[in-house]
Amino acid sequence: MREFPSFSLHGAIQLRGFTVKKVGLVVKPDCQAEKTADTFAAWLADHAMRIVRKKPFRPGITATVERRDPLAGQAPADLFCVFVLGGDGTFLSAVRWIGDQPIAVIGVKFGDLGFLAETTAENLYPTAAAVLENRLAIQPRMRLVVQVWRDGKEILNETVLNDVVINRGALARLADIITYIDDQYLTTYRADGLIVATPTGSTAYSLAAGGPIIHPSVQGTIITPICPFTLTNRPLIVPDQAAIKIRLEKSAEGIALTLDGQLGLAIDQRDTIVITRSAHPVRMISVPDRSYFDVLKTKLRWSGGQILPDSETD
Repeated sequence: MREFPSFSLHGAIQLRGFTVKKVGLVVKPDCQAEKTADTFAAWLADHAMRIVRKKPFRPGITATVERRDPLAGQAPADLFCVFVLGGDGTFLSAVRWIGDQPIAVIGVKFGDLGFLAETTAENLYPTAAAVLENRLAIQPRMRLVVQVWRDGKEILNETVLNDVVINRGALARLADIITYIDDQYLTTYRADGLIVATPTGSTAYSLAAGGPIIHPSVQGTIITPICPFTLTNRPLIVPDQAAIKIRLEKSAEGIALTLDGQLGLAIDQRDTIVITRSAHPVRMISVPDRSYFDVLKTKLRWSGGQILPDSETD
């Protein structure tokens, strides 16, 4: 007989009028994460849950992207939720698997930073019990739709949670990136690259490139140049409803477009990149009493002692 932590489900779980019996599980290829996932899957099975287990997507950069059925290889539509055991990369892979479907997702930290994780392995079972009993809240997170048009034909249409990155290769010259906002010319960035990020992605590559941190509830899109030649080209926040259009100068070579660090595409002067807000946010499960600012302080190792409320300093 298997032994699990002493948490039980109370009654059937209902979602959209039917009994939920299917849970997604995306696991980082790590011995400890996989061992925990095996035990957790058995616990779910003992609570009448069916498990759909998915390996994380393997990142890569290609010269071309084959057009695919957007539903091919996607998570089953009847999943109640998806548990992600891993770091931020595994979480982004799980979000890509879910696609535009309104399936809730929660991250369990098994990585270094874990900005996207809501809980830890130590708290997995009580958190899972709360999730399956519908006792936790859902926080929508903005995403971006990325289209690439080449010679008048759409060759890529993907959705990202964190960021879109245009980056030059190690031996390539500075990239000249022509940028428009709502079809109005903004500037031509001469830089190592350009990052377009969501508030969720503001703590990822954009932050390392000098971009601002934006709370996830703030609706805006960040444009951050990477090592710009002109020092007055600073990060810019535009309204979330703005359409961002990007092209490269004719001399561009050795440039890649990367989406959430998961999918890459070699691009050149033939391509027009259009970035808009997605109508389908990610439905992230939120654990009570987990402050976003506490996460920032912990993950970014901000210094300073605790400030007590006025009532405690009298």
